[in-house]
Amino acid sequence: MTHPTLEVVSLHCVRGRQIVVEDASFALQPGEHVALTGENGSGKSTLLRAVLGLDRPREGRVYLQGRPQVPGSPAVLRQVAWMPQRLPLGRFPFRVDELLASSGNRAAALESAGRLGVRGLVSRPVAELSGGQLQRVFLARALGSLAAPGRAPLLVVDEPTAALDFAGQAEVADLLVGLDAAALIVTHDEPLARRCDRCLSLALGRLQDAP
Repeated sequence: MTHPTLEVVSLHCVRGRQIVVEDASFALQPGEHVALTGENGSGKSTLLRAVLGLDRPREGRVYLQGRPQVPGSPAVLRQVAWMPQRLPLGRFPFRVDELLASSGNRAAALESAGRLGVRGLVSRPVAELSGGQLQRVFLARALGSLAAPGRAPLLVVDEPTAALDFAGQAEVADLLVGLDAAALIVTHDEPLARRCDRCLSLALGRLQDAP
């Protein structure tokens, strides 16, 4: 029996006393690319954080390749490739090659950096990169992590094209939809969403299939 790569069942998320996500259920099959869309503040990032175990949901279960995960435990985060919307740089200076090496598969991250046009930046301090360069480097790191030993075949990315121009958005879209691994892609980029196998929309806390 082949299990979904990721399955989310009846997830409820709250912020304070406000229900942000209500009864969200969805699954990603092996190799499936799913876009998650919605207005700013609709709860997309909250849903992702709960799925990854960064926040504890009020209710619901998450399964990774058929295995139930402990609610609020970052076990999923440790097993999948993850690119957050806000890129944490820490307080200490480090170079691009050091960031790529932290993926767990430096060679794969460097190869992805080449495909994304930022391999020539490996000796640069991360703090000196532009927004678009930084986004490409963090995506390369996530793709390296996807190829690291022991990782599930799942990439989760939050707004991977937000800092890119139109040409860059198309380039990243080509890369993401060409992956063999499953991918959950939070995005406002409509062309990217249309190229995914399926699109989910979050509005007023409710998740539904988008047309």
